[in-house]
Amino acid sequence: MSGVIDSIERAQLRRVPSFQAGDRVRVHFQVVEGTRRRTQVFEGIVIKRQGSGARETFTVRKQSFGVGVERTFPVHSPKIERIEVASRGDVRRAKLYYLRDRVGRASRVRERRWTGAEEVIEPGLVEAGAMPADDAPRPGEDELGDQVAAEEAGAEADVPADSGEAGGEQDVPADSEAKGDGPAQEPAEQPGGEQGDGPDVEAEPGDDQAS
Repeated sequence: MSGVIDSIERAQLRRVPSFQAGDRVRVHFQVVEGTRRRTQVFEGIVIKRQGSGARETFTVRKQSFGVGVERTFPVHSPKIERIEVASRGDVRRAKLYYLRDRVGRASRVRERRWTGAEEVIEPGLVEAGAMPADDAPRPGEDELGDQVAAEEAGAEADVPADSGEAGGEQDVPADSEAKGDGPAQEPAEQPGGEQGDGPDVEAEPGDDQAS
């Protein structure tokens, strides 16, 4: 009979983060108000954790406007959405009942700075291609080089070959000269007279003979 009870309790266990007394946690749990359901966050210091299996509980204490508030939660309750560990406490006790007699800054728990020895990665354990070698091109470097080369080749093709060789002079189209954009040219001399005399009138043959 005990084996059946243990199997049922194991099915009710949930995956929760590792925390202990002295840690500051944020408990997101559901609150039912009539027909509505909302999520409330309770943040405080874990003062004790007791029990085992599906009946394990933990108590969280916080200061609310100078008044100490404690709440006990079942670790594997389905009403708890998630548990977030905000910081690790540096304590040497499993039950922090002495915090009940302290107020203000005295009720704080010193945060633990040391998190363990640094992990040593042995050579050959890193997956191939995860980190390129020092002399190997980085991801996207080849594509960027090809793109820059193509842009430079296109810019050279747009520039005419004789530009800049004849002292920087460029050919000016005839239309631009007519519109006044290019250098002004002197008008050609007209055969009938000087410039500005008006249009030439051809002499009739009779007048030449009479004169």
